[in-house]
Amino acid sequence: MRITIIGAGIIGATVAHELLDQGHDVVLIDPEEPGSGASRGNAGWIAHLDILPLASPKAWHNMPRWMLDPLGPLSIRPAYLPRLAPYLLRFLLASRAGARAAGTQAIIALNGLALPAWERRLAALGLSDHLRRRGLLSVWSRPADFAAAQPVIEAQKALGIAVELFDGAGVRRLEPAFGPVVVGGAWYPAGCHVADPRDLTVAIASAAVQRGATLIRAKVESLDATAEGVRLTLAGVPREAADLVVIAAGAWSRPLASDVGDAVPLDTERGYNITLARGTLGLERPVMFEGEGMVTSPLDSGDRIGGAVEFAGLDAPANMARVDAMLARLRRFLPGFTDGVVGERWMGCRPSIPDSLPVIGRSARHANVIHAFGHGHYGLTQAAATAELVGAMVAGQAAPIDPAPFAVTRF
Repeated sequence: MRITIIGAGIIGATVAHELLDQGHDVVLIDPEEPGSGASRGNAGWIAHLDILPLASPKAWHNMPRWMLDPLGPLSIRPAYLPRLAPYLLRFLLASRAGARAAGTQAIIALNGLALPAWERRLAALGLSDHLRRRGLLSVWSRPADFAAAQPVIEAQKALGIAVELFDGAGVRRLEPAFGPVVVGGAWYPAGCHVADPRDLTVAIASAAVQRGATLIRAKVESLDATAEGVRLTLAGVPREAADLVVIAAGAWSRPLASDVGDAVPLDTERGYNITLARGTLGLERPVMFEGEGMVTSPLDSGDRIGGAVEFAGLDAPANMARVDAMLARLRRFLPGFTDGVVGERWMGCRPSIPDSLPVIGRSARHANVIHAFGHGHYGLTQAAATAELVGAMVAGQAAPIDPAPFAVTRF
C-alpha cells in the first residue's frame, strides 16, 4: 500500500520502519524537520519502568502545593482554564480507583514492551550505540513523601523491577554532588536513556529515507477519508492521496482525528528545559526529583534539566521564567551548582490525554486511518512499541499486547 504518516517525530519515524519492513510505500509529512518539537527537547529517558498513570492520588496530593506557585511544577494560565475544564474533568474521572487500576495495567503492558521493542529496532538499524545504560535514580527531599512512595516501589518489585533503596547518605555515596536536603532515593539499575533524543530521531528518520521512504515538508490542513482511500490537503503543495494514513502528529493530532470523525480529549502539556555544558551538574545518571516535577539527564550533548507542566495551549508565548524556577529548585539539591549558568533554553508541547494512555488504533469510522499519538511524557519511551502495534494492525496480525485500552473508542 501507499501509506502516509502525518508527523516525522520519534513516533512517526519509528512507525515508518515497521511499515517499510512490510514492503509498503511510505510517505512522511511534517511541517518541520525530523527531530523538532517534543522529539528534540525531551529528557531522553526510556522510562519503561514506570507503572502508574499521572492521574492518581499522588498528583492530587501535590497539586495544591504546586498550584500555589505560578512557576511551580504545574501551572494553568488563567485565560486557558475554561478550555481546559473538560480535560480536567476527564483527568478527575481517570483518578478513580477502577479507572486507575485499568490504566496501570495498560501502562505496565505498553512500557513492558518498550525497551525490548527499542532494542529490536535499533539493532536492525545499526543504531544500538544511541542507548546509555546507566540506570535511573529517584530522590526525595521530604521524609513523608519518601515513606508514601514505598507501596509503589513494592509494586514495582512485585513486577520483577529491580530497585535498591538508599537513605540520604547512601544517595550521596552514589552521587556525591547531592547535598543534605536529599533524605532518600531509589536506584533502578535497569533504567536507560539515549545519547540525545534529537540525534536519535534524526538518525531514525534519515534511515527511513535511505530505505526508500519519502519525506515531505508541509502542513496537513485536513483529511478526507472514504472507503477508496484518504485524501490529504496540504499547505502550499499538491494534495496527497494514500491507501492508509497514520496520524502521528503529536500535540497537533486532535483536529486531524476530528476530520475523520474521532473526538479525542487531547491537550498539550507545555514542558520546559535548559541544556548546560556536559558535566556541569556533576551527576553521572538520570535523576527524578520526586515532588518537584523535574528531572536531570546527562546527555552526550549536555546536562539537561527539564520538566514542569504548563497548560496554556499551543500558541501562547513561552514563559522562560519557569526555567529559572527549576534552576532555583535544583540548587537546593546540588550545593555546588552555582548561579550564572548559561545554556540552551527550550519549550515544547507534549500531546497529553487525561488517562495517561496514548491513542493507538484504527479510527472508529474509517479503517484506513490509524491513530498513533497522545503519548504525553512517554513519546520516546513508547515509540518503538507503538510502531510494533501499528505494524501488527496494518499486517492483520496479532498484536504483541492487547491494543484495546488504547483504542479511540474508549472516549
